Amino acid sequence: MPKSLIIVESPAKARTITKYLGRGYTVMASVGHVKDLPTSKLGVDLDHDFKPSYVTIKGKAQVLADIKKKADAADKVYLAPDPDREGEAIAWHLAEEINGTPKGKGTKKGKNRKVFRVLFNEITEKAVKRALQSPGDIDMNLVNAQQARRVLDRIVGYQGSQLLWKKIRRGLSMGRVQSVALMLICDREREREAFRPEEYWSITATLAGANPPPFDTKLHSVNGQEAVIASETEATRIVQDVQGKDFVVQAIERKEKRRNPVAPFITSRLQQDAARKLRFSSKKTMTLAQQLYEGMEIGKEGPVGLITYMRTDSTRISDEAAEEAREVIRGRFGDNYLPTTRNVYKNQKAAQEAHEAIRPTSAHRDPASVKQFLDRDHYQLYKLIWNRFVASQMVPAVLEVTRVDCVPQGTQS
Repeated sequence: MPKSLIIVESPAKARTITKYLGRGYTVMASVGHVKDLPTSKLGVDLDHDFKPSYVTIKGKAQVLADIKKKADAADKVYLAPDPDREGEAIAWHLAEEINGTPKGKGTKKGKNRKVFRVLFNEITEKAVKRALQSPGDIDMNLVNAQQARRVLDRIVGYQGSQLLWKKIRRGLSMGRVQSVALMLICDREREREAFRPEEYWSITATLAGANPPPFDTKLHSVNGQEAVIASETEATRIVQDVQGKDFVVQAIERKEKRRNPVAPFITSRLQQDAARKLRFSSKKTMTLAQQLYEGMEIGKEGPVGLITYMRTDSTRISDEAAEEAREVIRGRFGDNYLPTTRNVYKNQKAAQEAHEAIRPTSAHRDPASVKQFLDRDHYQLYKLIWNRFVASQMVPAVLEVTRVDCVPQGTQS
């Protein structure tokens, strides 16, 4: 029976994939990168086209040895790190160490074709088996993109940090990301210093009629003119003029307002919503999302990948996922909440659209059904993702907006 080796970067991901495959497959984890630039020197040849020099990361020698041993005994090797630049670089380094010659896009075909690249946008049985049926190549464009970023990090960080140590104090670091962040902070500080504050006041009143509840109102106009209150004196005068007077309703206007559903999450929107609604830091959000993607223990089902890949700038979803969401909406809420055709959202112009939007791997697996198997943070993030995805395929919300114009008794406006 042919033997195949699948290499991923995460032990949790390895456990989830192992559950879906038969005895002919062995799944191993590289536990992240296996090679990197050396820590003791620059590691980049500035005189020869910025060529990087890679070394095995400390503590990874035994991991590599185990992988190479299994690879030698395998008929086929499938490299399955995450489907992004970092994952592509991991796959490339692994292919070099295994000594199989991978066929990368833009490279020559190898004589001994046993190393393949496979991509999992979601860790489900169907997605894993589909990827293994159509293995691809290592994308050298992505590898080179990762190398360029890593080399730039090293050149700026390694040399720039030494300058900071000499000029300011030891221990400070400079890098590609820190430099841009510092520029943004400086630009915002200049705006703050250039800002000239202008005093303004607003006046609100709580009014109550014969029938509860009371409601809050805001001053809109004075003598038919838009209310612009520039001083405390003027605000106090207006309050004194109306204090103690009864208000009468001058006009009531009711109208419908439609609020369209928002697109499924991309990475930045997920981080923003998790910070606003759950008080999660970006790092915490991405750590939890990575774990939901790689697989969580769901009772008798064992490890299950609950969401699709969480690093994406695309709002695109598959036809299969959209139809599943429509089935859930129809079953739970009825046809009145279902648009005639599926909702499709435009991407930003700069979006690379390499992956789908962040969504649950199955819309039928609602948050309540997995709550008992997840801790509080994983549950809250999964619920946020599930709600956003299902809502994205619903009809617009219809709101009734009521405007009530009230004036002090004895006045016209």
